[in-house]
Amino acid sequence: MHYASVENISKSFGTRTLFQNISFHIEEGDKIALIARNGTGKSTLLNIIAGLDTSDTGTVWVHKDVKVVMLPQESEFSSTLSVWDNLLSMDHPVVKAVKAYELYLESDVHDDHKLGDLLGELDLLDAWQFEAQLKQILGRLSLEHLEIPMAQLSGGQKKRVALAQALLEAQLHGPQTLMLLDEPTNHLDVNMIEWLQEYLSAARVTVLLVTHDRYFLDNVCSEMIELDGSHAYVYNGDYDFFLTQKAARAENDAATGQKNKNLFRKELEWMRKQPKARTTKSRSREDTFYALEEKVKQRTDTAELTLQGKMTRLGGKIIELKKVYKSFGELVILKAFDYTFKRGERIGIVGKNGVGKSTFLRLLLGLEKPDSGKINPGETVVFGHFSQEGLQWKEDMRVIEYVKTMAEFFPLADGTKIGAGKFLEMFGFTAEQQYTYLSKLSGGEKRRLQLLTLLFRNPNFLILDEPTNDLDLQTLRILEDFLVDFSGCLLIVSHDRYFMDRVVDHLFVFEGEGQVRDFPGNYTQYRQKEKETEAQKKNPKEIKGEVPKSTITAGSLLTGEPSADPASANAAPVTAKAVKLSYKEKREFEQLEQEIPQLEKEKGDLEFKLNGGLPYEALQQCSNRILEIIALLGDKELRWLELSEKQ
Repeated sequence: MHYASVENISKSFGTRTLFQNISFHIEEGDKIALIARNGTGKSTLLNIIAGLDTSDTGTVWVHKDVKVVMLPQESEFSSTLSVWDNLLSMDHPVVKAVKAYELYLESDVHDDHKLGDLLGELDLLDAWQFEAQLKQILGRLSLEHLEIPMAQLSGGQKKRVALAQALLEAQLHGPQTLMLLDEPTNHLDVNMIEWLQEYLSAARVTVLLVTHDRYFLDNVCSEMIELDGSHAYVYNGDYDFFLTQKAARAENDAATGQKNKNLFRKELEWMRKQPKARTTKSRSREDTFYALEEKVKQRTDTAELTLQGKMTRLGGKIIELKKVYKSFGELVILKAFDYTFKRGERIGIVGKNGVGKSTFLRLLLGLEKPDSGKINPGETVVFGHFSQEGLQWKEDMRVIEYVKTMAEFFPLADGTKIGAGKFLEMFGFTAEQQYTYLSKLSGGEKRRLQLLTLLFRNPNFLILDEPTNDLDLQTLRILEDFLVDFSGCLLIVSHDRYFMDRVVDHLFVFEGEGQVRDFPGNYTQYRQKEKETEAQKKNPKEIKGEVPKSTITAGSLLTGEPSADPASANAAPVTAKAVKLSYKEKREFEQLEQEIPQLEKEKGDLEFKLNGGLPYEALQQCSNRILEIIALLGDKELRWLELSEKQ
């Protein structure tokens, strides 16, 4: 069944063209990702398809039997109504029947006849199934306390309410639903993202979505639509296929552009030699010349974000935390936490929403005070804090003016300087966009500008709180490349699994009740270990020499020092039988320590080559080899971890 068609639509705001004459089709069961730079019209396009905005030209057709369900980046709710009332604000017979039943139960009226009618209506509409679906979705998204007003919820909680509402609406309308999802994974923890990923993959639903989460994109979508240079390009395949095809297209465009320039020079010379009175044939050639001139003058190059700032040198002392306690009422964030940061550390922070990850960052920055214990930063530490609050400004001003309030020039690693305007261009802000007011920027453009202002301060200790939210995939790739080469300290809270896998070496796992575990590996390795642990719980086996879980605090776990927890002071000591590696295992362990760095070096060399304008076949070979190396590294690192723990 043909669900929707977008035919030759265009959209501009003032002199700025978002997209021009773009066309594509959506068929039943399609799961499509919309990819573009921030500010190029992704959210606007979704709004036009949903009927919430109009295009300047062209038409959008949606089948009359298809229900369009929209999840915008910012949802509007009645702040005075409860979460439950906002959830059930949908115009659907099942929802109306459920609301009527709820109102009857809340009233003091006892009318058996009315109760019978309400129950009969619920049975007729099979509303009990809706209730089960509602409970499942709310549970998976950790939405409790449904009676409180929406005004009391955080921005992340409101986003989850909007997502729950969209999923429920899609359930109610059945398979003939077109879901338009704008950044559905924002403000979800990883368990929620993985559940949503599996839910959308298995559901009989048609989806067009915008997301920066590449694992989510690869697992859910089988088609990509890219908005680039005001045009739309369709790719049937996963994200890696899209990158390969995009590189090949860029190479072809560069060759075509050079041919057009050569032809334009000849035609320009002909135009200058022509007399004023022209024949019909000359006028035809003149029209061709003007069309060619327009193509040549179009900017085919995409501004690339290259980050090579001059970092302030770190001294010997970074940050020391000694027996740090922090609580908010009954919510315990840290309990006897000890840790000493070392130069060049790259730590990811994971844990469920509400366990205190952002509070931990604020403690390090001095924005929160611990209840007890000491946090001692070194004198040479210069923090760079990327916060969830987003871009902050006291008064509205133009982008270039805002950047110049911090500095006129940005110092580079080679000792030279570049002006604020040029630096903005490196971040994808054209000369025209630099004179846009801050209030007129898209959400992603504001995040990109926030990143720019962070780097302007030349930090040597980066603290990034959900840096990937609302950033486009191109900016994300370049940010990752910068962080991989960043020689200072790095501390990241992120639910972007791909991002975490690339840039961190080990994890602080916030487990709640003040417990923090130091895991020696990236996020994928951590999730694999967690799944193995869950499988063991379901099929428990007696393991000789295993140390049972006890009341180990964050401090004792991370540093090996005795626990300061009073509950553990009286616990009987537990010993485990020492396990030694066999000769064969020792040899394997030594080989792994040599092979893993070699594979990482080869991967880095191949990634460097990918950016060097290789021909298509060589590009394909590099991409395939990188995928093989990633798989090999995953297996070898897991095996190294097993042998390391056994040793």
